[in-house]
Amino acid sequence: MKATGRSDAPLRILVVEDEPDIAALVAYQLAREGYRVETASTGADALSAVHRDVPDLVVLDRMLPGLSGDEVLRSLKRDPATRTLPVLLLTARREEEERIEGLELGADDYLTKPFSPRELVLRVGAILRRMSEPPVVSGGRILRAGPLRVDVGALEAVLDGEELSLTPTEFRLLQALMERRGRTQSRRQLLEKAWDVEADVSHRIHTRTVDMHVRRLRAKLGDVGEWLETVRGFGYRFRVPEDRD
Repeated sequence: MKATGRSDAPLRILVVEDEPDIAALVAYQLAREGYRVETASTGADALSAVHRDVPDLVVLDRMLPGLSGDEVLRSLKRDPATRTLPVLLLTARREEEERIEGLELGADDYLTKPFSPRELVLRVGAILRRMSEPPVVSGGRILRAGPLRVDVGALEAVLDGEELSLTPTEFRLLQALMERRGRTQSRRQLLEKAWDVEADVSHRIHTRTVDMHVRRLRAKLGDVGEWLETVRGFGYRFRVPEDRD
């Protein structure tokens, strides 16, 4: 995507990384794509930079001195002014539970060090694209299933009369599953629909990202989360009790 917003001003990215060489590499790759890049080396500096001028996306290292990346992420997600700010985590932790933990805190995606600079650019572009280009739908379209109501036009999900606090990624994932109610979708299909990743590059974005977001979405849906069924070896489907044999 072109690295500009609706006003054609360059999109702004804050890179939070305490290792100078990595920070410089990330900033260089993003600047080459036309983004305006600012860097911060500590969690405190990152929060100051965000509150001074909210960027379009944050690339955030989890392992920071002092205030950790996780603490920065929690702070951003607690603040209504930055709750929907997209965050791409950089982590040296390869264990699945550690990666899931970062996504559960509200990150939109993650990259494990060492990472490919090209993959970072692809992931940043995919996140910003789905943030800036809501799905094209007919006005007032509503998806319903039991106590769950999803207003596609308003980008709002309500469960038992209470609005759910979903990230844009979680909302698109729920929408993609509900739109094909009862039909199994592969992880690749969900990457292409919910993450807005083109087919020819979707294999570069790890399908485990889908699993982690499904897990987080299930937790937010409570008992209704059981309706997001895992189809082993393939993907997921949204199926309500009355649709089952």
